[in-house]
Amino acid sequence: MAALCEEFTLCGLIASAGAGAGQGILGLEPGPDPDRVLLTDRGRTATLYKVSDQKPLGCWSVKQDQTITCPAVCNFETGEYIAVHDDKVLRIWKDEDVNLDKVFRATLTADVYRIHSVPHTEPLVLFKGGAVRTLDALLAAPQQEIENVISDEVIRWSEAFMETQQPVLIFTTEKNGNYFVYVQKVNPNILHKYKLEQEESFHPLSFTAYTKNKILTLLCLYSNGCVYKLLMSLQQRVPEEEQILSKSLLLKMVVSDTVLKGASLAILDKDHVAVLGCLDSPPNIAKECLSIWNTKFQTLQTSKELPQGTSGQLWCYGEKFFLTHGKVLTVIVYKCETSSLATAVGKLKDTQTSGMRTVSSYVNWNTLQEEDLASPHAQQSVAAKTESKRTVSFRDVFPLLSLQELRQFLSNAQMSDFQATVGYIITGLVNRCKTEPTFYPRHCLVQLIQTQGLSYSLCPDLMAVALDKTDVHLLQLCLQQFPDVPEAVTCACLKSFLSISDDSLQGTNVNLDSVISFIDITPNDQVEKQTETVQNGFSSALMEEDSCDIQLTQKPHVVDTEELCPVGPQKAALLNAILHSAYSETFLLPHLKDLSAQQVILFLRYLQFLYIKCSEKVSTDFPGMLSPTINQIMDWMCLLLDAHFTVVVMLPEAKGLLFSLHKFVRAQVRFCSELNKIEGSLQELQRIKHQKDFGLYSIEMLELV
Repeated sequence: MAALCEEFTLCGLIASAGAGAGQGILGLEPGPDPDRVLLTDRGRTATLYKVSDQKPLGCWSVKQDQTITCPAVCNFETGEYIAVHDDKVLRIWKDEDVNLDKVFRATLTADVYRIHSVPHTEPLVLFKGGAVRTLDALLAAPQQEIENVISDEVIRWSEAFMETQQPVLIFTTEKNGNYFVYVQKVNPNILHKYKLEQEESFHPLSFTAYTKNKILTLLCLYSNGCVYKLLMSLQQRVPEEEQILSKSLLLKMVVSDTVLKGASLAILDKDHVAVLGCLDSPPNIAKECLSIWNTKFQTLQTSKELPQGTSGQLWCYGEKFFLTHGKVLTVIVYKCETSSLATAVGKLKDTQTSGMRTVSSYVNWNTLQEEDLASPHAQQSVAAKTESKRTVSFRDVFPLLSLQELRQFLSNAQMSDFQATVGYIITGLVNRCKTEPTFYPRHCLVQLIQTQGLSYSLCPDLMAVALDKTDVHLLQLCLQQFPDVPEAVTCACLKSFLSISDDSLQGTNVNLDSVISFIDITPNDQVEKQTETVQNGFSSALMEEDSCDIQLTQKPHVVDTEELCPVGPQKAALLNAILHSAYSETFLLPHLKDLSAQQVILFLRYLQFLYIKCSEKVSTDFPGMLSPTINQIMDWMCLLLDAHFTVVVMLPEAKGLLFSLHKFVRAQVRFCSELNKIEGSLQELQRIKHQKDFGLYSIEMLELV
């Protein structure tokens, strides 16, 4: 028996230039692990998504005048990503790369149709002319000549498999209404060609295939609603003449006088297939739907109408359907069970699930209601809990949630469902905070966050409530604990922190561990700097003179305003939490533009202060895990300048800041230049140090140059 389960939206779809929303996306490929997929649109962008959190993990784009023409894939052997733009330009990059223009590039001599990546082997590159190469072979000689295997034929579909530890690629072509099938073995290089039996009034809409016991099975979905099966042996060692494939009927889905349009076919298991398409019959209105069919008993198991329309594209990874529905990419979870006649006709009761609530593995935390929250003290098994689960109102639970009893509950919580239980509790608390403005159990929320069992996706409204209450301590904890805070929320926190005055933050409970190494918690009006050794090439005199004639010591002087922190220690600690948060540059830049000019200048001054303080030390990093690193400081400074370049250039009060930054960076560059000059001397000393011992007596000849 098969059934459709949870449904949720993975992401919105934006129509690319020259491509309408109805054309769908260029491709969707599996990512490095089962919970990630790689989406390529019909434009310039490839995006990596985490399915369970519906969150983008990375986004990469080519230049404005370039277009991605081949869906990006993941190389399972190296963890890198591969894509082709403008038909012939191959790009390879990693997760940490940001700009595709700076990653590996290879220009090929022929147009690429598709790249297929299969686990435990090198990716295969299929060219539009039918030739197949491994990625290693192409990278070794990108300008090698690529032969044309097919003549005047157009590739319609392709797929790759592993059979007996060897890669096999199959692709179908079309020419003047005739369809051909090519099976390419890579090692040894053997190509077989087949021809499909021609139908008079119907044509193939979709293909899918699988291999088993050295037999390649091709399934073809025709426009008359029939699915045909074709078998090809993979044991043939020598290429033969073109053969005509005979097909056998596997499934007939629709009645006569009905035409199937824009359809896709996917194999779920040995007894089930999924079909996405539109049934077009003259008296009825055409409706698009997703259906699961049992091929063993020729029965429809389940179906779902899609009123907003689809592009006819269907992908199936890890018991999840991916399809375009209107202007979004929708994910539908399904399940398939062993086929029997009783289940096929709906007469067998599901003894395992009857009387039990279905527990979703993809929880939509926004839809949880108070009455759905179960007692946290239940100690039965999951099946027993779902049968005898007693629901209570969170209004009755709140009196029990004192700090002491909350700690006792957290210490006694079962580890198997600990994260979900904490998620239930904090969701109920946040929901009541939204409905009752006077209710805000701050200490309970802090205690729950400190369990380190939460993430933003488990309680997406928590930070919004904290922003509304201006609870900077809770926001700091969330930024430090949550690994998946969206860029929009990060920028909202940054804007809130910059808008709060230092006086109002005095006495606020903020963790200052990230600032005690470089900010005096009790500053004086004037701090006299003692005589100290210059480290890392930094000195104020160096900046003023713009020279690298560095003295080893400096005379005492009064600290310049640039050496004083422009914000108080509490605000500095909050801003450090922002600097530590994860982000994607593509998604962060638009939200950074919401900052006002004064907030931008203040944040830049603080980043300048951190940069100067880091450069004073030999290690160029502050001690402690929560302190910002030099790379984080520089990245945020560059992002801020990119987002507000025009504003910063035009503001009079920013000129001094930019001039100071310019002088400091120039001094650092000159210092590095001086270090490079002595590199040769250091290498010579290293060589002399490791000279071999020739014993007590030796004759050496030295040549003076």
